[in-house]
Amino acid sequence: MINSCRSFGCVPFVRRLLGLVAACALAASAASAQDNSAFVLRPGDVVKVLVWREKEMSGDFKVDEAGRLILPLIGQRAVTTMPWIVVRDSLLDGYARQLKNPSVTLTPMRRVLVLGEVAKPGQILLDPTMTFASAVALAGGANMQGDLRRVRIVRDGRTIVKQAPVDSLIFAADVRSGDQVYVDRLSWFDRNSAFVASAALSLTGILVSIIRR
Repeated sequence: MINSCRSFGCVPFVRRLLGLVAACALAASAASAQDNSAFVLRPGDVVKVLVWREKEMSGDFKVDEAGRLILPLIGQRAVTTMPWIVVRDSLLDGYARQLKNPSVTLTPMRRVLVLGEVAKPGQILLDPTMTFASAVALAGGANMQGDLRRVRIVRDGRTIVKQAPVDSLIFAADVRSGDQVYVDRLSWFDRNSAFVASAALSLTGILVSIIRR
């Protein structure tokens, strides 16, 4: 099984994926220092709520299509018309009015769609410490056909990154809800390099045999 895996390039793939995950972890502290004051929630985003010793009030709460967030105890709030920092302070004030000495953690989760040649394509939720590279890692990294040197990013129908290696996106913290990340396919030569090498060796052998005759 191990030999078979190596013959198909699994080992290098796993190493690349592990390296990407480690790099994303190192980038988290740097990304968390970014100014998120201008970040605005959008419908479909999620707010992760953790209220200490109040399990029934904790959980992941989705912003509905009307831009409203409904939370236990403090009720319904419009959250898509103001920067996150204003929404956060308003929600914390609401908890302070209802609970005695509350300890509340609020984390906005942004929606990013990861498509193309990845192991698990689909929607990914990213907290403010995560980057585009984090999204690719959470999607399982590139599959056997994927090329991590060719990543595209589309925002509101416009390509903002035409082609970049995923390593260059580790510190790209300007992630917005609705962004789409595409991992392109390896070139034909990269996908068939083993076949090309084998064919070249066979042809060389034939030529050598002809010359010797």
